[in-house]
Amino acid sequence: MDITLRLAQQPEADELLSRSPLAAMTGMLLDQQVPMEWAFTGPYTIAQRMGEDDLDARAIAARDPEEFAALLSQKPAVHRYPGSMAKRVQQLCQFLVDHYDGDASAVWRGVDSGKEVLNRLNALPGYGKQKSQIFLALLGKQMGVTPAGWREAAGAYGEQDAFRSAADITGQDSLERVRAFKQEAKRAQKKA
Repeated sequence: MDITLRLAQQPEADELLSRSPLAAMTGMLLDQQVPMEWAFTGPYTIAQRMGEDDLDARAIAARDPEEFAALLSQKPAVHRYPGSMAKRVQQLCQFLVDHYDGDASAVWRGVDSGKEVLNRLNALPGYGKQKSQIFLALLGKQMGVTPAGWREAAGAYGEQDAFRSAADITGQDSLERVRAFKQEAKRAQKKA
């Protein structure tokens, strides 16, 4: 991939996200109940702790679950809930091995419609509708994956010039704008 993502706000982690579809997909999986930068730094931390410069779906899926959970639990932990997220990362990788020969980009490569990419993302373990729509928006807005109807399939996350999610983060300024949007949405939800 010849792109530059800035989701982790850390050069080494962002470089991995930019060249590794599995790292980007794993970062999106980890993006819950922790700050976005922490989630998207996770793939880099996992790769480093495995002694690699990239993530390998086959290697992660084959890893002993307790050993992998311990790897994610080392200080600083990869996630607020390292044990459960280790299990989810392994489930994701096993699914990719079983259905896409371990190739994360095969989920979207050669697919003609945004709706089909969304359906494939929805089938991934740990990816619900919202996470799938956000990742589809990330694919379209920043990763050059723009099958017909991708914006519509991504819903509000596909809107141009929106600052709703990780799909819209291109640097510190946009990160702050996304955070402000999320905080306002939380306040509105509490009032309702």
